[in-house]
Amino acid sequence: MPCRSFQFQRREIISKNRVVLAAMTNKQSHDDGTLSGDEITWLLRRAQGGFGIITTAASHVHPNGKSWEGEMGVWGDHQIPGLSELAGGIRKHGALGLVQIFHGGMRSPRELTGQKPVSSSENSGKGMTETSRELSDSEIVDIVKNFRDAARRSERAGFDGIEIHAAHGYLICQFLGTKTNRRTDKWGGDLRGRSRLLRRIIESIREETSEEFLISIRISPEIGEIGILLNDSLELALMLSKLEIDLLHISCWDSFSGSEVDTSDPRTITRRFREEVPDNLPIISTGSIWSSQDASFVLDEGADFIGVARAGIAFPDWAAEVCDGGYNPPRPPFSPDHLLDSKLSPQFIEYMRRWKGFVTDDRKKT
Repeated sequence: MPCRSFQFQRREIISKNRVVLAAMTNKQSHDDGTLSGDEITWLLRRAQGGFGIITTAASHVHPNGKSWEGEMGVWGDHQIPGLSELAGGIRKHGALGLVQIFHGGMRSPRELTGQKPVSSSENSGKGMTETSRELSDSEIVDIVKNFRDAARRSERAGFDGIEIHAAHGYLICQFLGTKTNRRTDKWGGDLRGRSRLLRRIIESIREETSEEFLISIRISPEIGEIGILLNDSLELALMLSKLEIDLLHISCWDSFSGSEVDTSDPRTITRRFREEVPDNLPIISTGSIWSSQDASFVLDEGADFIGVARAGIAFPDWAAEVCDGGYNPPRPPFSPDHLLDSKLSPQFIEYMRRWKGFVTDDRKKT
């Protein structure tokens, strides 16, 4: 089933299969946000390896939304040549290309931006060096424009669409959460108010891009410390299904588990979304998918696409191999040589050492 093509109902666009390379931080971009040759190489190798949709790493829409060194940007026209090279290469290999656009919000440290972090409210949290300040109404409107301009820039560069990153605790997610959004104006309060930023971004992008330009939204079903609850996420998905979006990407971390809060319900997160969301809104489900059996299970649970990150990092031909019903590639750890052969740069490999047990420790002890 992963190898079946998919035609989007909202647009006359076809993905050659149901396999998505999910966005993955790799820290290979230049300081000005332009793409490096290493980043282009690693993504094009996955397009060559058969993935139907290639998603870039998270790309900040404004310099003050940068969250880590080596982060890709899509906030300036000087970034378009590299984006165009990547988009053209993805298309040459028969895949669709999406730029994941985001703003780090309270997770954009002063050390990178030169400014105090901003958020929906004054917030502090794990890993933050200072408390964020609350955005003003006019600043929120400007951020909507930043997302809109990033999408327009992505389309000019030749990408098939964008993925709005509303997950994992970054700015849009901070607005969605009850713990991080304590505003009393139109940008806060109930779920409709807290989702206003996301909905306005979607509407603005759709107004300024072509009918053929795809819009994907990535959300986190549950994040306790942010105040993201599954029932709210299901309600949000219904709201989003009424807008002109093309994909809903649920970031499950573990696609085989149910709610961590409502443990009395045995259904997987994917199944619960599929039973709530209209069939005309395709769902990507991502989280711990590794083998053909895993992929078939998640599709059977109601996903239209499966997203992989770590499996795609380790095996650039994963999308082509998964069509074999018995494909079950080796699990981590992987040697640096294996990852170099898979077109990861030394810098990317060093970053992957942060994922416990992913890279073998080949360093000599002194």
